[in-house]
Amino acid sequence: MGRRVVAIVGSYRKGGRVDSAIQAILDGAREKGAETNTIYLTDKHIEFCTNCRRCTQDAGTARGVCPQHDDMNSILNEIENADAIVLGSPVNFWNVTAIYRRFLERLVAYAYWPWGNPTPSERKKIPSRKAALVASCAAPGFCIPLLTGAARALRGTAKLFGAKTVGSLWIGFSAMKPNQPLSPHTLARARRIGLRLV
Repeated sequence: MGRRVVAIVGSYRKGGRVDSAIQAILDGAREKGAETNTIYLTDKHIEFCTNCRRCTQDAGTARGVCPQHDDMNSILNEIENADAIVLGSPVNFWNVTAIYRRFLERLVAYAYWPWGNPTPSERKKIPSRKAALVASCAAPGFCIPLLTGAARALRGTAKLFGAKTVGSLWIGFSAMKPNQPLSPHTLARARRIGLRLV
């Protein structure tokens, strides 16, 4: 059975720069025989975390159970059955998009935080899968990890899934014109990252 790669797209625009970069990464993974799937958060019903912390109370390495009934459980099952993940979001107001943040906050289920403990602890300690990270912004790409919270949010997501990041693609100058395509150089870099995922 081939390797499975699942992508989480936190962009509001299908076919935009983040989505296009993620698809190029998946192209690279498919070249090495991987089976891939893309999950667009805009297509999913994801409730806000209510901070009830019911998902954090039971000990163990498995994620806690959220009492809300939406699409998060099926999304997380798909990610947990994958060998690698791709996580992407544009930078909006110096961080990931609101829809990505909503997804991220629900990942508290990967923490063990019983009442009485001042801080949570992570359930997964050893990386068991690979991750690739993608973000875009209006500034030069190198500003994303230096001046925004997006890189930290994406890295934190990968860590919660027990994934080791093997490639990051920080795409800059994304506000120069509407529907700005990715350069051949950026697409080639994305494809190379995809090859490293498998």
